[in-house]
Amino acid sequence: MAETMGNLKRTDYCAHFGLENEGQEVVVCGWAQRTRDLGNLVFIDLRDRTGIIQLAFDDMTDREVFQKAASVRAEFVLCAKGVVRKRESVNHDIPTGMIEVYVHELRILAKSLTPPFEITAETNVKEELRMKHRYLDLRRAPLQNAIMMRHKIAKSARDYFDKQGFLEIETPMLIRSTPEGARDYLVPSRVNKGCFYALPQSPQQYKQLLMLSGFDRYMQIARCFRDEDLRADRQPEFTQIDLEMSFVDENDVMEVVEGFIHHVFKEVLDVDIPLPLPRMPYDEAMNRFGSDKPDTRFGLELVDLASALPNCGFKVFSDALANGGSVRAINAKGLASSLTRKEIDKLTDFVKTYRARGLAFTRITEEATSSSFEKFLTPEEVAAIHAATNAEVGDVILVVADPKEQVVFDSLGALRCHLAEKYKLYDPDAFNFLWVCDFPQFEFSEEENRYVAKHHPFTCPKEEDIPLLDTDKAKVRARAYDIVLNGCEAGGGSIRINDSALQAKMFEALGFTPEEAHARFGYLLDAFQYGVPPHGGLAFGLDRLVMLMLKKDSIKEVIAFPKMQNANELMTECPAPVDEAQLKELCIALDMQE
Repeated sequence: MAETMGNLKRTDYCAHFGLENEGQEVVVCGWAQRTRDLGNLVFIDLRDRTGIIQLAFDDMTDREVFQKAASVRAEFVLCAKGVVRKRESVNHDIPTGMIEVYVHELRILAKSLTPPFEITAETNVKEELRMKHRYLDLRRAPLQNAIMMRHKIAKSARDYFDKQGFLEIETPMLIRSTPEGARDYLVPSRVNKGCFYALPQSPQQYKQLLMLSGFDRYMQIARCFRDEDLRADRQPEFTQIDLEMSFVDENDVMEVVEGFIHHVFKEVLDVDIPLPLPRMPYDEAMNRFGSDKPDTRFGLELVDLASALPNCGFKVFSDALANGGSVRAINAKGLASSLTRKEIDKLTDFVKTYRARGLAFTRITEEATSSSFEKFLTPEEVAAIHAATNAEVGDVILVVADPKEQVVFDSLGALRCHLAEKYKLYDPDAFNFLWVCDFPQFEFSEEENRYVAKHHPFTCPKEEDIPLLDTDKAKVRARAYDIVLNGCEAGGGSIRINDSALQAKMFEALGFTPEEAHARFGYLLDAFQYGVPPHGGLAFGLDRLVMLMLKKDSIKEVIAFPKMQNANELMTECPAPVDEAQLKELCIALDMQE
């Protein structure tokens, strides 16, 4: 039978005691991390969310209390009362290593089965087993620290935006489905047979309506849902630090956001982020880094070789250029000794996953120069390539050519990050922020055979580009901006359309008939006829921001109960079938045929 705490009340958390508490009588509570029974001495490491403190029992301890201590096993829940004293054997690895609690009253509040894995900071246990028993995994110090840090970041955000005059306003979780973007999660309505709500992919339309309603500055730590494939920094349900402002332009939004970045990094990590953050146009980011979220902690920048190959006779290069594509290179500076032919073959397989047809190379060593393509070029072309890439002895030139320029950007952009990660080419403690601006308003979807919104259909185009909506959509630039940290998009936003005629024109440019636009967004178009202030905003991915601040490899390590790769949760085994009666009540019939 488990004991109760009775009249014992916890004095403080385990790691909050030190030498200054010597001689004080205290009550501590937590889980038994480990026990050491030395015959006439018993030591128990007691753990709570702050850390560990040692409990001590000896031959002067009451025999009943001593025997109870000797019976304790890992993960038993304990409450102990005793006196703080100096330890004879100091442990410099923990903050409380100078002291211990000499216990004279002990209560076993709950016993535990032997856990399926040891509750330690470092573990080699398979992720599936940890997720199956996530409630135990969450007892480990790294996860507890991450969840507590997440709380601090969220609190810091609320404090900062409150001081800046923002109001936290909740928006609905059950909304109308507007299929333009990622897939919605749908929720059937019992009352309205055959109709569905959608879970919000973001509060986008509601926060714009709040600006129309006159609230001027809105923020929300909002739950969002997208039915899309998972990856290290993506989950089907996620959290945004969402904000919107009226009577502003891009610079106003960026200034507020930069202030938040400086505030949260200083308050939570005691790191000073220099302001203002650098800004980079989208075209420059793509040309230099092959990505609209460039990692600027290292070089390996892309080099356009078109000017070095004006009349190239090498068909792989000439065909790419003749068909509107590009030939670009990166110089893996000083990596010739590491990038053997075998390693370059692996890199070739790597870029093929990004649809590249191959990877050409030139490897320059003291002994010789080996190349997969230079024999097909003139000496002048070879020299021009070496000059353009600043190639020297010890370097490896890596080249991708393709008729589709995006393939070149994707493959070399990913390759530079892969090399930097593998060969440790950057400072892991650095926090490199920048703004990427002047995004294209549209991108062409080969799947849908039409232009779709690069960000969302409410993003305002640059005023000077509005005439191009009718003539050349590919050249229209958006008043959009992303904030990038170490090669990850930490947040994104834009100035929104506040003119109903321009919004209607945008829907037309996206291929919607007036009837389709009104069917999907009629309430918004109607609202926009009643005076909309100029407005814009941004949304941070809170999970991703916490992951980046804590240098974690996956957002699963900063979310209490995350989903796995196939969007299921192993602990509760969801998603799961439901009773036939529930489906009948919702008028849903299942057809399992694909």
